[in-house]
Amino acid sequence: MTETGQTRIQNRFQACAREGRAALVTFVTAGDPDFETSSAILASLPGAGADVIELGVPFTDPMADGVPVQLAGQRALKAGQTLRKTLAMVESFRKAGHDTPIVLMGYYNPIYAYGVEAFLADARRVGIDGLIVVDLPPEEDEELCLPALKAGVSFIRLATPTTDDKRLPKVLQNTSGFVYYVSMTGVTGGAIADYGAVGDAVARIKRHTDLPVAVGFGVKTAADAAAIAKGADGVVVGSALVERVRLSLDSEGKATEKTVSAVTSLVSELAKGVRSVAKAA
Repeated sequence: MTETGQTRIQNRFQACAREGRAALVTFVTAGDPDFETSSAILASLPGAGADVIELGVPFTDPMADGVPVQLAGQRALKAGQTLRKTLAMVESFRKAGHDTPIVLMGYYNPIYAYGVEAFLADARRVGIDGLIVVDLPPEEDEELCLPALKAGVSFIRLATPTTDDKRLPKVLQNTSGFVYYVSMTGVTGGAIADYGAVGDAVARIKRHTDLPVAVGFGVKTAADAAAIAKGADGVVVGSALVERVRLSLDSEGKATEKTVSAVTSLVSELAKGVRSVAKAA
C-alpha cells in the first residue's frame, strides 16, 4: 500500500468534494450468504458506484444492528465466516487492484480474541483503511483506537442525536477518516423521520471538526440518498443492501445467480441519487 488507510479515506472524500457531491458509503456483511458470493459482491461495489465500503464483521451479539443486519450476520456465521476470513477477503480485493477505501465495522470481542497488535498488523497488511467498533466508547481509546491510529488505520466514531455539545468534543477527540452520524436513536434499519433535523445535526458536528460527516441508519432509496446528500459529506446505506441479499436467496437460503446483481442494482440507483445533488465544491 502506498497510502495509509487514513490517507486513502481522506483522498476519496476530497475527490468527491471536488466533484461537487457527497460520497456513497455502502455496507455489506462479510461472508453473507457465503464467502464466495460475498467476495463477488465486494468486488462489484466499486463499479456500481460505491465510494467507500463498510464491511461488517459478523458477531453473535450485534447490539447496534437491526433485524436485517442481524440476519446477515447469522447467515455469515452459519457459513463459517470469521474475522480472519474477512481479512483474507479484503486481501483478495486489493490484489485485484481495487483502491476503494474499506472500513471494517463490528464489535471489539473478535478483535480482542485475535489480539490487538496482531489484528492491526494484519489489517494494515491486507489494506484495511479504517475501523468502526461500536462498543468501544472514547473512554476506552487506549484499547484499540490509539493503537489503530499509530498503525495508520483510521478509527471512525459514531455520533447520534443524543450526542450533545458537551459530549461531542470527547467523541471527536481521536476520530479520524470521517464522522459517522447515526440519524436516529435505536438500531439500523429504521426510517428517517426528519431530514431537516439531520441537516442541522450535520452542521452542528461540523462546527466541532473539519472531518467529513457521513449520515447513515434509515437510508433505503435513491430519493433518501439524495435528500441526505444535500447536507452531508457522505451517505451510508446498509440494511437495504443486506435485505437485497436476503430476498435474492433460494428457499434453502443459498445464493442464486441474482444475488450479486440484486445488490449492485440498488447501489447503482443510490449512486445516481447521490450524484443528482450538486454541492458547492
